[in-house]
Amino acid sequence: MYDIIMIGAGPTGCTAARELTCNGYKVLLVEKFKMPRNKSCSGVLIKKSMDLVKRYFDEDTPEFTMCMPKDNRGMVFTNDKGQEYRFEQEGLNIWRSSFDYWLATKATEAGAELRDETIALSCLEQENCVIVNLKGTSLYSEKAKLVIVCDGVVGSVKRKLIHAPQNYITTYQTFNKGSIELDHHYFYAYLQPYLSEYDAWFNVKDDYLIFGVSVKDTSKLEHYYAEFIVYMEKHHNAKIEKQEKAEKWLMPYIMPKCPVQYGKGKVLFAGETAGFLNPMGEGISAAMESGYAAAKAIEKIDLNNDLDLETVYSAYQNNTSALRVYMERQWNFVASMASTFDYMRL
Repeated sequence: MYDIIMIGAGPTGCTAARELTCNGYKVLLVEKFKMPRNKSCSGVLIKKSMDLVKRYFDEDTPEFTMCMPKDNRGMVFTNDKGQEYRFEQEGLNIWRSSFDYWLATKATEAGAELRDETIALSCLEQENCVIVNLKGTSLYSEKAKLVIVCDGVVGSVKRKLIHAPQNYITTYQTFNKGSIELDHHYFYAYLQPYLSEYDAWFNVKDDYLIFGVSVKDTSKLEHYYAEFIVYMEKHHNAKIEKQEKAEKWLMPYIMPKCPVQYGKGKVLFAGETAGFLNPMGEGISAAMESGYAAAKAIEKIDLNNDLDLETVYSAYQNNTSALRVYMERQWNFVASMASTFDYMRL
């Protein structure tokens, strides 16, 4: 019997796992993919994320997780009318595969058990535990007093528990060799509706020029991507010599008020699974904050007696109140720049 089973070994799960194991809890950290694994992401640590790493993991982000240029200097937004907004801020450019693996290593060093290449199929709540059905080299199950699901929108556990329709955005980005007349130290986001159904973006990691678009309707993906490349060629003299990799991913469709689902019964949700994501396109800080908030909420009760779930959920909501205000403020800011977001207020 584990105290907590964590489903998903990204920043959310690793932060929660380390916090709980450092305080004496028996934690199993389950990851679908073999570690280190890729996550389609901008891979930018904003100043807030850098500070959270230092706070939750007691050291700065190590250099081996970084890519060139190491220092990210901010974000540049182009609104739906083509007007540019530049935001200067200290940041780091990292590879998510290396960064997440380092976080998982820190969690295991603290005492968590990591089990990768293991899929969480379902959770069945019992009177005294939750049975988590898993698939590794075989089908089997483990028991825990509580479960935290934080495997993003790609996992099936949340869908099976709440039976609610899920709203997704499909992201698509390519890694290219070539050149462009933009400062590689910034992350660029484009909110013009003819370039995507959410946003389009450009950034540089090592020698790769990365171009991405996001859509609600996947049948339009190639159209928007082609339009974006033409735009970048025209406005920033982009020249693609060779496309070396392309990847698709899913992210939550962020709605007005940034609704959050905290969980059901003995199964809590955190990170993107719960809906914690910065609408400006940065999810690492919200992931870490919500994972830590869930862990601190669990620490409010005695797992060896009757579970006081009301206290857990109340503490969890209270622990994330500032994060939710931050998310809503960011959403309103982006909506003020682009009708693509503003119409969703209706």
